[in-house]
Amino acid sequence: MKSHIAELVGIRESVLAGPSEKATAAQHAKGKLTARERIELLLDPGSFQEVEPLRRHRATGFGLEAKKPYTDGVITGWGTVEDRTVFVYAHDFRIFGGALGEAHATKIHKIMDMAIAAGAPLVSLNDGAGARIQEGVTALAGYGGIFRRNTAASGVIPQISVMLGPCAGGAAYSPALTDFVFMVRETSQMFITGPDVVKAVTGEEITQNGLGGADVHAETSGVCHFAYDDEETCLEEVRYLLSLLPGNNRENPPRTECSDPADRRCEALADLVPEDGNRPYDMTKVIEEIVDDGEFLEVHQRWARNIICALARLDGQVVGIIANQPQTLAGVLDIEASEKAARFVQMCDAFSIPLVTLLDVPGFLPGVGQEHGGIIRRGAKLLYAYCNATVPRISLILRKAYGGAYIVMDSQSIGADLTFAWPTNEIAVMGAEGAANVIFRRQIADAEDPEAMRARLVKEYKSELMHPYYAAERGLVDDVIDPAETREVLVRSLAMLRTKHAESPARKHGNPPQ
Repeated sequence: MKSHIAELVGIRESVLAGPSEKATAAQHAKGKLTARERIELLLDPGSFQEVEPLRRHRATGFGLEAKKPYTDGVITGWGTVEDRTVFVYAHDFRIFGGALGEAHATKIHKIMDMAIAAGAPLVSLNDGAGARIQEGVTALAGYGGIFRRNTAASGVIPQISVMLGPCAGGAAYSPALTDFVFMVRETSQMFITGPDVVKAVTGEEITQNGLGGADVHAETSGVCHFAYDDEETCLEEVRYLLSLLPGNNRENPPRTECSDPADRRCEALADLVPEDGNRPYDMTKVIEEIVDDGEFLEVHQRWARNIICALARLDGQVVGIIANQPQTLAGVLDIEASEKAARFVQMCDAFSIPLVTLLDVPGFLPGVGQEHGGIIRRGAKLLYAYCNATVPRISLILRKAYGGAYIVMDSQSIGADLTFAWPTNEIAVMGAEGAANVIFRRQIADAEDPEAMRARLVKEYKSELMHPYYAAERGLVDDVIDPAETREVLVRSLAMLRTKHAESPARKHGNPPQ
């Protein structure tokens, strides 16, 4: 027995050491950590339990039969993050460039099935060169199994993809199916067809980072939710995100003790938001003032900046915040903002995270590009997401709430549980200037002094239909509140709604706008 144990110890040591010191040095020379180093940073110390470390491929041909390293290029298992179970798989670029073969895929399938069965989050640490060409179509079938499980797990357990190296071709669709995508600048790229193929087909010359780097996907495509300069910071932020999410869709998000008083007055809000609806301000400062200890995690921070999606806590309870950003495009809704917010609302609803919506929206962005780009279809995604959400929903109107954008941004008419407004609110079909030009067009045109007539009629329209209490008088707003009371009102409302139960109609699934 002792000799057998000694043999096992030797095998385990070789598994942990990896293919060679040279391969490890090459990985480090690229500014990248090894797969095991990444897992150590992600999980609590000493908590990782590996699954199938001794797995080897059984392929033959092209020299594969002579090269059968343990793990087959992917490390799988589970551990804890802040003492909560998390499943993980990590490509080992030192072995076959992290390329996926049959055995490699089978290990991933198994750990995904285990995560779904256990009801715990799944984190993938991606650093692979795509399908293992030597294994042919069996490698491609392995990706199909991953995609099917990504879809089965969607809305059931949180899925987080961390891009720490290349991800090309069909492999890129697995991260796209998950809830969150993290990337590291300079070392991670995602694209369907690489620069060489692009040049051959279109004649365009571009680098890998220019085509599918972290900044491109964080700012332009919206594929990436979070981008960081180094792996250590990236993995620390993954841990923070996991602390805000439940283990699965049958649990509530983890609640924490809060030292920030629930009834803390937010006196600074009166100065942060200008009364003049044409003056911009930074909505993130408003969020900082309201949430626990001023801390929140903004999702898709650099994409569609005219809307903010963030996870935060109010009196220790996790909430999802959707807010117009008047600093960018005056906070209008456009194609990208609608899609960004719709996906965030769906994620929060899937994982029982209450929604708080902060409105200061002048409408939808007008323009030929928006109309031809499908703003009707894509704006409807946000409308559908809100209408379909059954979690507690609270909306707060800070200033402007005009037209269809007001209705779409979780108004009472589409099912918000509670709607509050500040005394600076203007809820209307459109701004007073535009409304007066339409309603009183002839009177203005026939007047001896058209500008004076326009100014008088604008003032009249405002006093009749746009005063702060018009919507409250008609029951479209539950209360008009002092901005300083905002935190207390939200905390009390969320506490009341904690036991909300909404019945959904019997159906297989809806058919949301695409």
